[in-house]
Amino acid sequence: MADFAFRRQDETHVASEITKTVPLTCHGHSRPITHVSFSSALTTTGSPAQYYMISACKDNSPMLRDGLTGDWIGTFIGHKGAVWSARLSDDATLAATGSADFSAKVWDTFTGETLATLQHNHIVRAVAFPPMGRPSVLATGGMEKRLRVFDLSRAGQSNGSATNGVPNGAPTNGLCNDAVPSYEIAEGEHQGAIKSIVWSRDPNILTTAADDKKIRWYDLRSRSCIASHDIDALPGSCELNTGLSGNPAGTLSVAAGKNIYFFDGGRPGTLLKHIPTQREVASVALNGELKRFVTGSAGDTWVHVWDFEQEMQLETGRGHHGPVWTTAFSPDGKMYATGSEDGTVKLWKFTQGPYGLWR
Repeated sequence: MADFAFRRQDETHVASEITKTVPLTCHGHSRPITHVSFSSALTTTGSPAQYYMISACKDNSPMLRDGLTGDWIGTFIGHKGAVWSARLSDDATLAATGSADFSAKVWDTFTGETLATLQHNHIVRAVAFPPMGRPSVLATGGMEKRLRVFDLSRAGQSNGSATNGVPNGAPTNGLCNDAVPSYEIAEGEHQGAIKSIVWSRDPNILTTAADDKKIRWYDLRSRSCIASHDIDALPGSCELNTGLSGNPAGTLSVAAGKNIYFFDGGRPGTLLKHIPTQREVASVALNGELKRFVTGSAGDTWVHVWDFEQEMQLETGRGHHGPVWTTAFSPDGKMYATGSEDGTVKLWKFTQGPYGLWR
């Protein structure tokens, strides 16, 4: 039996050709997937664009993969608790992870070494890099209810070697907090755990989604909140996606309870659209060019594809065997990834014709 099933919901609003996509399944994790994200597209002269994907999991071991094929590259060894957030720098040279072991870690993606271990006083639920290659700062947040920015320029590489992203022997710890200075943004402002941090395309602007049911935008120059927006439930996901109508600032997509919110990525606090739904939405990812978005739900095991303009569901993709907690589009928008309670990551083609391993 094929490991997929896609159904159209309303043939009058979509192309007549029936969508049939066999997703690629990425095995390797042993517990639920909590977060997936992609690097930017990397281009070299004479070669097609390449990108990478990282997955966070409750098995303590985030994994780096080829974004186009899903092939395993390496596993980052060192956390002693569930990993809630994982992100790659734009150039994919660095990875950052936030964990239930009260730490965030920064990794070298070529060697798998830990470059810095940033100790916290509670669970770290969110990490974010600024939009640049080899970034020198990292933002973290979590159950401490504190938004902090760490200076990584003083985090030197540790000794040791690695193979396929996995250090040989015991993992190194890199530099700890004593050697990595940090500062807090808007001390005492968050009244709930910070579930997500997004660095906008403007490196001066950070966005947080917190359990006090607020989305906040911060200007790092003044270290203060410049805009906020109330949401109707606890946030499930908050990510910066491609912009609508080619907007280079992107679109901030937020899932909260039975609600989906879309904000202008270049205008803090500006709501573009609020879509109430009939079911709990755990995650959302937008393809701004095609004006389609995908969602995962805590109440079923399906992937739901929606039309942004008509605010209606077009398709359901079946293949996971647990709730879909996280969704993300590839940087070119031709594929998206989903991570599930079933411990797998699936890659779904989102374009016509051959792409990657789909021929």
